[in-house]
Parts: sequence; structure tokens; C-alpha cells
Amino acid sequence: MCPAVDKKTQHRAIEMAPQAPLREAEHVNYQFFLELPEVDRTKIKGDVKSVQFFEPLFEYSGACAGCGETPYIKLMTQLFGDRAVIANATGCSSIYGGNLPTTPYTTNRDGRGPAWANSLFEDNAEFGLGIRLSLDQHERRAQARLQAIAPQLPAGLADAILRADQSSEAGIKAQRERIETLKRSALALAERDLDIFDYLVKKSVWIVGGDGWAYDIGYGGLDHVLASGANVNILVLDTEVYSNTGGQSSKATPTGASAKFAAAGKAAGKKDLGLMAMSYGNVYVAQIAFGAKDAQTLKAFVEAESYPGPSLIIAYGHCIAHGYDMALGLEHQRLAAESGYWPLYRFDPRREAANQPALQIDSPAMKVDVAEMMKLESRFQAVAQQDQPHYEELVDRARHQISKRLALYKELAGVK
Repeated sequence: MCPAVDKKTQHRAIEMAPQAPLREAEHVNYQFFLELPEVDRTKIKGDVKSVQFFEPLFEYSGACAGCGETPYIKLMTQLFGDRAVIANATGCSSIYGGNLPTTPYTTNRDGRGPAWANSLFEDNAEFGLGIRLSLDQHERRAQARLQAIAPQLPAGLADAILRADQSSEAGIKAQRERIETLKRSALALAERDLDIFDYLVKKSVWIVGGDGWAYDIGYGGLDHVLASGANVNILVLDTEVYSNTGGQSSKATPTGASAKFAAAGKAAGKKDLGLMAMSYGNVYVAQIAFGAKDAQTLKAFVEAESYPGPSLIIAYGHCIAHGYDMALGLEHQRLAAESGYWPLYRFDPRREAANQPALQIDSPAMKVDVAEMMKLESRFQAVAQQDQPHYEELVDRARHQISKRLALYKELAGVK
């Protein structure tokens, strides 16, 4: 599905050229880049600009140029990658995430990085839940073992480990230092299998996949995991179509868009996965688009990971299947938010304890007719070329759906 030839430059996706001269020219530059010191994570502010100083532990993926999915994964690894455990559904993100024998996931200079595994469309959510349950069981075993040897350890060490606040970078760094002290002390006591104590450092579980998995084939499992109350983070990379298998229509495909199995334009509306998750009341839910509001995207990731229960982030991913130049992806994300087509919001059940509405709408006021965005994308214009009157009907239907959805969200945002 990757474009074979760039129509503007006539460069091919793969062009044959002698490799050795290129390696020689860039070797020194690349070595200099690798040797640059990393920042002290405990001293970085939590704003968009500052977070970009964090080392990405996702790099050099094989995704399409301009892919709208990979920046979200990059950000996730910048924030939590040194302690992340990822269950990745089959799809685009599993292909560019595990295109063996290479992988874009990497480690930092301490040897820490994401632990990644791929499972199928139909069971990835359950796979991720199993990882969470396994980590919890290992943590309980480590706690029991720590308590058993506590009287022989330096005074207060066991209690400090068990009561540690790991809600910040500084807290996690301090806990890792305690664990190293514990391992040295336990080794002196002739204890074995010291790695079990690493489970006393916070792990961040991420269940990642596309809309074909989350809205369709794997929805039953995803719903089960949301209902479980388990402390997992779910990242849905929503391109609104089955991108990896050639662009088939999914339940995330919007009204009026053409796709395989919906060549005349999809008549039904898009499934509102976020609203369905919000109905549980105890699930953190966010809908984001980094090109529309990057600060909201960052805030959603931080809030979701800190939430002590299931969290769901639905991320807008522009895609070559949408039919426009991927260099303009961020502009399309902005249009999607400003037209009401892709509302930005965060639903945080913790706000109710402060007598505040759980739902916060982060979108700007509607500034653009959704038709303005649709006319720039070939997935919609293919329908207009086939049957203009039918296309106009679908555009009107899309406007009506947007108005109804925004009205409902505004009403929910007023409920405390």
C-alpha cells in the first residue's frame, strides 16, 4: 500500500544507490548525535516543548512517510518507555512496530526500554489484561519476599519501598535506587532470583492497536477489559479504516467516506467508542489529535497513565488512505477539530470527587463547515464524483450527526 513513486519529485520508494559513500559521510555525524548527553528527567517541566527533550524509545519505524500514528507511540515512549509493557494488536502498528529482524523500539543508556509483544486482532485486549494480572502477581510475590527478609535489611528500607510514591519521575528514580540497595543487601543474605524485586518499580501497561481492532474485531475483548477495572492504558490509533489490509470500511469509518465495501460512501454514522466507554463511569477516556491541540494530547497521556484504573485514548491518525498529501496531515487534524468532526475531550472520573463534571470539552468552538474538510480528502470526493446529489445528502447527514454529538457532549460536560 506504500506509494511507489512520488508524483512531484519522481523519487521511488526504494532507489538503488551505492551505500558505502553514504555511510562514510554520515558516520561521524551519527556518532556525535548518539553521544549527546540525555537530560535529567526529574528536572524537566511537563509542557509540550520540554517533554521533547525526553529520549524517544521508538525510532526509525517502517511506517509510511507522514504516518499519523507513530507520533503518538513516540510520545508514549518518551513519557513512559523505560517502564512500559506493550500489548500490540495486529495491524499497521504491529507491522512497523515489529518488522523483524529489526524493531523501532529501543533501550536507553541504562538498558531500559519498552517490553513489546504482538497478539491478534481478536484477543489483544485480553492479552494486555493478562500481562497486567501477571505483573500484579509478580509484585505481590516480591512484596511478600521483601517482608520476609525485612528484619535483616537496613532500617526502614523495606517500609520505604512498600510505601514509595511512584507518581513522578523523581519518585520512580528514587524507587529504583532503593531496589538496587535492596538487591545488594539481599545478595549478602544469599538470597536468589533478585530480579523479582524489579517488579516493585512501577510498570506502565499499554494496549495498542488500530480502529479495526478496537471498534470491530477486538471490541468484545476491549469492552471486557474496560469493565474489569484493571489498571491498563489503551491507545487506539484511529485512521477510520482498515489501513494495513488495503483500506476496508470499519465501524470507525465516518459517514460519507468511501472505502472497500463502502464504495458509494458509508451511510451509517461512526461508532462512538469514547461515549460507550464513558458510560461505565469509572474509565478515563480522552479523544485527541496532536495536530489540533498538542498540549491536550500531552495532558491526556499523563492523566491516563496516572489514572488507577482502565484508561482509553482515542487518537486521530491521518493516513494515506484518506487521500491527500501527508505533509498536510496536521492541517487536516486541525480542520477535523475545528469543524466538530473530531471533538477533543477528556473524561476523568477523579474530577467528580471535587464536585466537577467528569467530562471536559477541549475542542475550540466550531469555525469550519465539515464540508470544507471533506472536499480536501479523496475518500469523500470519490463519492462526489460518482453521484453528487448522493454525496450532498451524506454531507448533510454528517453535519446533523456532528450537531447531535456535540450537543450531547456539552450536556454531559455540565453534569457533576
